[in-house]
Amino acid sequence: MARKEKEKVAQISSPEGGKYFPRLKLRYLQEVVPKLMERFGYKNIMQVPKITKVVVNVGVGDGKDDARAIESAVKEVSLITGQRPVVKRAKRAIAGFRLRKGQPIAVTVTLRRDKMWEFLDRLINAALPRIRDFKGLSPNAFDGHGNYNLGITEQLIFPELTYDDIYKVRGMNITIVTTAETDEEASALLKELGFPLRDGN
Repeated sequence: MARKEKEKVAQISSPEGGKYFPRLKLRYLQEVVPKLMERFGYKNIMQVPKITKVVVNVGVGDGKDDARAIESAVKEVSLITGQRPVVKRAKRAIAGFRLRKGQPIAVTVTLRRDKMWEFLDRLINAALPRIRDFKGLSPNAFDGHGNYNLGITEQLIFPELTYDDIYKVRGMNITIVTTAETDEEASALLKELGFPLRDGN
């Protein structure tokens, strides 16, 4: 990486005046950016892929019949992410599922900036290692546009929750949105950040 680019990275990654920087964000700026610039031959740090947002979605199919299910899901996602989610409602009726328009069916939250970095740090270092018989994340969960979709089977892998906090064991989907133009670049970004992506299939 050129000297000028190194100076830019050092400048934007140095907290001034005691300003708080999430640990994973600092790692990205100080370690990941230089490595990706060298690997992919980027001419400018603005070309380096970055994570722009993380979307956490929890389906609550039983919410249409059980108000407590929705309330519990909102509480759990709030504890896990540090941000209150919004309740998603059915846009149309589906007779086969006994679903009426307007009934609550999911809760979702979109994380950006510091809360996004903090959540990803906890996900990588605290939650994923607690998955039973965990052998790494699938390398085939990219969408072809540099975004990664991760399915979690139960919310109890997050240390913020205990059995007393939950109403029902349920899974969630986590979408990591990046600026990468290819899945190869996105995979390199996540690996350098510490995501335990498996090699091969």
